[in-house]
Amino acid sequence: MSQQRQELSQQIPVVVLAGFLGSGKTTLLNHLLHHGGGTRIGAIVNDFGSIEIDAMAVAGQLGDSTVSLGNGCLCCAVDASELDEYLDRLTRPSARNGIDVIVIEASGLAEPQELVRMVLASENPRIVYGGLVEVVDAVEFDTTREQHPELDRHLAISDLVVVNKADRVPEGEHRRVLERVRGLAGGAAVVPATYARVDPEFLFDCRPTRERIGQLSFDDLHRYDGGSTGGDEHDEHDGHLHSAYDSVSVESEVPLDPRRLMAFLDSRPEGLYRIKGYVDFGAADTRNKYTVHAVGRFLRFSPEPWVPGEPRLSRLVLIGAGIDAPRLSKELAACAQDAPHTYADEHSMWGVLRYVQEPSDAEREAG
Repeated sequence: MSQQRQELSQQIPVVVLAGFLGSGKTTLLNHLLHHGGGTRIGAIVNDFGSIEIDAMAVAGQLGDSTVSLGNGCLCCAVDASELDEYLDRLTRPSARNGIDVIVIEASGLAEPQELVRMVLASENPRIVYGGLVEVVDAVEFDTTREQHPELDRHLAISDLVVVNKADRVPEGEHRRVLERVRGLAGGAAVVPATYARVDPEFLFDCRPTRERIGQLSFDDLHRYDGGSTGGDEHDEHDGHLHSAYDSVSVESEVPLDPRRLMAFLDSRPEGLYRIKGYVDFGAADTRNKYTVHAVGRFLRFSPEPWVPGEPRLSRLVLIGAGIDAPRLSKELAACAQDAPHTYADEHSMWGVLRYVQEPSDAEREAG
C-alpha cells in the first residue's frame, strides 16, 4: 500500500454538533475538549469566542484564527462558507500528526442539514462524515419547538440526540420530554445528560492518553481518565460516566454473514448508542476486514486490507443504556456463517457496501 493510499484509508471523522441557543452545545464541546481521553480534537465553530477557553492554556498560534490549546485541541473561527478551507487546513499532512477527529459546532440558528450536506459534498479525501449530534434543552423543549418549528426536522435527521439539563426538570416531565424526542428522532439514539456530560466514546474513538504501539485496545472503552480541570465542581462525577451504561463485547473466529449482520444492524434496539469494531466477512471479501462505526442510526463501514499474519476474526463492542446484553450477544453470534469457507454469492455484500464511502478521485488515482 502506498503512503498516499494509507493516508486516505485513515480518514478523519467530522462530527456536526448542532442545537438552538442555550441548549448546551458549547458546554458539550468543552466537555469533549477536556475529556477526550487523549484524542486531539479539531473544533470548527461559527462564532469565534463561543468556546470558553479561559480555563485552557493557549500554547500559540498556528495561523489565522487558529489556536493550539494546552490540552492538545484546535479551535477555528469559521463561517459556513469557509468550511472546506478550514477542513483542508486541519487535515493537511503537515497538521495531521495530532488530529484524530473534527467537531463542527454550528451556530445556534444554523441549519444543521446544510453543514451535513457540505461535509458530504466536500472533495477533501482526508475526511469522512461522522454523524449529526443535536443538543436539546429539556427545560425549554416545548418553548423551543414553538419558537423554532424546524427543531422537529433537525431531530428527524440526527444520529444522536443529547437531551441536556435533565436534572432541572421533574422526573415525570423528564420522561415526557425523552419520549417526545424519541418519537420525533425516529431511529436516532437519545441520551439524557446533565451539564452536557456524555461519554466521548458515543461520538468518536478515544485515543489512549499515553503513546503505545499497536492497535487501540477494546479495553480502552472501559478506561476513562476524567482528571480535573481545576474549577468545575461537577468534574468529580465525570470518571463514572460508564456506570450509567452497559457494554457488550463480542469476538468471533467464524466469519460473519453480511446479510445477517445487516439485518441485526437494521433492527438494533432503542438505547443502543454506539457500535465499534471490525468484521471478517470471510469468503464475501477475503482481502479486507471492515471497520464498523455506528452512532445512533448513523452507520459506516470502512474496508481495510488484512495485515499479513493478522488473526482473521471479528471484534465488536456495543454501548448503550437499558440494553439486553445476553440477547444482543446471542443475536450477534447468530450472524456467524453456517459454511464460512464456501464461496459467497456475489450479492451478499450489497447491504454492507451501501454504507461504504465511495472513493474520491484522489483515492482512485492513488490506487
